[in-house]
Parts: sequence; C-alpha cells; structure tokens
Amino acid sequence: MNVLLRMFPAALVAAGVSGFASAETLTATPGQPLQALLDNARAGDVVELSPGDYHGSVRIDRPLQLVGRPGAALDGDGADNVVTVTAPDVTVRGVTIRGSGRDLQAMNSGIFLQKTAERATIEDNRLVENLFGVYVHGARGSRVARNDIEGLRGGRLSEAGNGISLWNAPDVTIDDNTFRYGRDGIFSVSSSKDRFINNRFDQVRFAIHYMYTNDSEVSGNVSIGNHVGYAIMYSNRLVIRGNISDHDRDHGFLFNYANYAEIDGNRVTGGPLSSTTDATDNGPDDERGMLPAAVRAGPLRNGPEKCVFIYNANHNKFRNNWFENCAIGVHFTAGSEGNEITGNAFVNNANQVKYVGTRNLDWSTGGRGNYWSDDPAFDLNGDGIADTAYRPNDLIDRVLWTAPAAKVLINSPAVQVIRWAQAQFPALLPGGVIDSHPLISPPPRRTAKEAR
Repeated sequence: MNVLLRMFPAALVAAGVSGFASAETLTATPGQPLQALLDNARAGDVVELSPGDYHGSVRIDRPLQLVGRPGAALDGDGADNVVTVTAPDVTVRGVTIRGSGRDLQAMNSGIFLQKTAERATIEDNRLVENLFGVYVHGARGSRVARNDIEGLRGGRLSEAGNGISLWNAPDVTIDDNTFRYGRDGIFSVSSSKDRFINNRFDQVRFAIHYMYTNDSEVSGNVSIGNHVGYAIMYSNRLVIRGNISDHDRDHGFLFNYANYAEIDGNRVTGGPLSSTTDATDNGPDDERGMLPAAVRAGPLRNGPEKCVFIYNANHNKFRNNWFENCAIGVHFTAGSEGNEITGNAFVNNANQVKYVGTRNLDWSTGGRGNYWSDDPAFDLNGDGIADTAYRPNDLIDRVLWTAPAAKVLINSPAVQVIRWAQAQFPALLPGGVIDSHPLISPPPRRTAKEAR
C-alpha cells in the first residue's frame, strides 16, 4: 500500500495533472550532502535550500522544485555543470548558481537542461561565473524568466559561453532576464516556435543571435552597448517587434539569409560610443589580435556603424521602425529581393542608405513611403506625402563606395557640378533606391511596450 501511495504523485505528473497529494518540503542545510537529499525526494516534492553555500555538482532526475531562500548558493567549484536536469517539470527558483567548468565541448553550464527535461521552469535565479548560464539542450516547452545572468569576463570571446543557449528546443520562452558579459546574450540554433521577450542585454557580443530558428518571436528586448544588437541569420517567418538597440557598436540589426519576417516598431539609436563599449577591458572584448592597438586606444567614434544591415534577406516587411544617428541607416546588398520597406523613419544618419547595385528599388507601398530627415521636400496639398520623390544616393556616392580615396574631392567644384546636373536631369541618375512617396513627418516613436 505504501508503494502505491508513493507512485501516485508520479502518475499524476505523467498524466499532466498539477499538484501532489503527498508532496513534502525537504529542507537542506549547508554541509549536508545535497545530492542525497535530491535522490531521496519524491516526484512533486520541494527541496528548499537554507542560506549558505552548497559545493559540488548536482543532478535532478525527477520532477520537483529546487527553491533557495535568500543567500542560498550552489557552487560547482569549477567542474562540469552546476545543475543538470534530466527529468520533466522541474523548477529551479531563487538560487545563486556559480562556478561551472570551462569546457566548451562539454557545454559546461550553470544549469543544463537535457532533452528529457521538458517544461522546465528556471526563474528568479542569479547565475554568475559560469561558462554558459543556462543551456536548453532540446528541452521542449521550457521557460527561463527573471534571471540575472553574468558571463565570463576578461578573456577571449571565443573561450566564453553564452548567457542562454538553445539547441533544437521548440516552444521555449525566455522572458525578462538581464544579461551582462560573456559571448552572446541568447544564442539559438536549429529551433522553432520560441519567444524571446522583454530581456535586457549589456556588454556582450550579440544581444540575440538566431541561426536556423524559424516561426519565432523577438519582442520588447533592449540591447545597450553591445557589438551587435540582433543578428538574425538563416531563419524564416520571424516576428521582430518593439525591440531597442541603443548605442550598439557595429549593427543595430543584422539580417543574413533571413526571410519572410515582420520587422515592426523597432528602434535603433546611435551616437558617440562610451569607452566601455568601444575598446576597454570593461566592455565586450574583441578577439585579441584582431584589432591593432592604435584602434583600441584611439578616439571614441559614433556607433552603430549601420542601423540595419540587410544581406541576402528576402520577402521581409520593415514597417514603422526608427533608425537614428548611425553612420549608415540601411546597408542593403547581395541580391535581397521582395522586401517591403515603408513607414520607417531615417533620422540624422550620416548616410541614409548604402545600396551597391544597379536595379531601381522603390521603397514605398500603397502610396506611402518613409520619412527622411534630410529630404527638403514640400507638401502643397497637405496629404502628408512629399510632392517629389526622394533619392538617398547619387553617382558620387557610388564612386566613394568603390574608391574611398576619392573623398578628398568631395567638396571640389567638379563634384558639385555633377551633383547639380543629376538633380536637373534625373535620367543621369544610376539605378538605386528611390522613395516615390516619402513622408513629410516621421511616424511616432513608440516604446517597446506600445510596439508589442
């Protein structure tokens, strides 16, 4: 009879029923073998950690809750994963987790969720000094929320892990976490139907890095002072809405072989980069040896270099985004086809558009284009649409892109005559981007919450 009573809660978990009639709370104290307590717990039990440090790796192989009181910390002592979860429906909450191993091939992590750890809940933890913070290795339906994740500092980026890594883990939600240091904030590969929402990233390489991840959502995130805000590669049918890139170094958004995405209501803001963003030990380290010392120690520059880089990305819809104070507003290249770019604001970028190509591309749809801060147009009929088309580039721009040394002639009379002639005789203009219905006023700058 006792055996049957002990089996009943496990049967409820298998059936998807929440709650355990005979669940208990087991209290751990520092110095007590924590693994033995976890092994003796039953499905549905709560293992509560009293304040203090618990040393060594632990493994959770049954559905239970591991909950820390304030001051409770698990320390892996620099070996393996600190916590490995193999059972479904496990919760880890309120614990400081630190000191994983440093083996990249072994994917040493603060918390490692194996494929069988479906529907895991990882919330309200602090993960520090781990190679990877949380590794979701195929654990379908998991949720990682409200964690504070700090990666490794001071070494090569190639030797650091990510805040959260996903591999082949569909239906995962990553919500309201804070990321600092390490390689990438969130890195997802070969997954689908995931949601990355309301996270904040500071001093990492890429805030969010997508590879072969389809039918997913990236919304309401904030990237500040990173190398790249959002790198979207080899992924299809994404919703990218209401995100912010603030003074990231190289790109706000990078789209490479990304197709059929809806990019709506995002904001990229550039300006002078702080010393922590550009080249100090306190910021995201470059690969040592990749940049000469003179570049590292040189004067601060404006960033991002490009608000948006679109490289061989097709059939995407860029709507209602705000791109401001970048060296280049949009760099559009490599045969990108079928993209709709309308209702966006291009404000105070040194070059609004860089398009190296001969085709004519009209960036307006249904009689509505984009707002360009350097467009001196009129709106005589008051319909909000400029009376003349806008061309961001001319023949001189193309010369400067292909022969940068020609910049010394930019203010010469000959160059000014060529530009005047192109303005008077549009047939002289090369192929390129044209906005046939530019907006007189910019669309409203929405907050991340409003855009979502």
